[in-house]
Amino acid sequence: MTKALTGGCQCGAVRYRFRALGRASICHCRMCQKAMGNYFAPLVEVEGFEWTRGERGLFASSNLSNRGFCRSCGTPLTLETDAIVEVAIGSLDDPAIVPIEYHANIADRHDIVMHLDTVPEADPAVGAENDAWNARIVSHQHPDHDTALWPPGHADG
Repeated sequence: MTKALTGGCQCGAVRYRFRALGRASICHCRMCQKAMGNYFAPLVEVEGFEWTRGERGLFASSNLSNRGFCRSCGTPLTLETDAIVEVAIGSLDDPAIVPIEYHANIADRHDIVMHLDTVPEADPAVGAENDAWNARIVSHQHPDHDTALWPPGHADG
């Protein structure tokens, strides 16, 4: 049985599915940096894409592309052009299924990206503080799979 290729936003208001993965990249262009609020954007082209829950917000980030996002929680979801749909890999229910094939727009790449593995981990005291903080968290995030109703007990699903 083939695993469902699905994903969605953090709050569960917007969900999607697709038939097949295409090429995956890490884009370093400034537009993707701003759209993701990060140093880069991990994106994968997909085939047979469809929205299955909710309605995405759409921002025309250029004359050629639109960015899909959740209006409720702000999660970046897609980069859409007339020719392709690319999904934000972090919004997939199982992002580990995507093999990254290449870096794009490296002229805009931040130097730190090439050295992330050299950044030290937090010292044990900070780690213990983080562990204590994390132990108190009750996640309101949608689970990494489709649900009939969300949030639990919500009639609209």
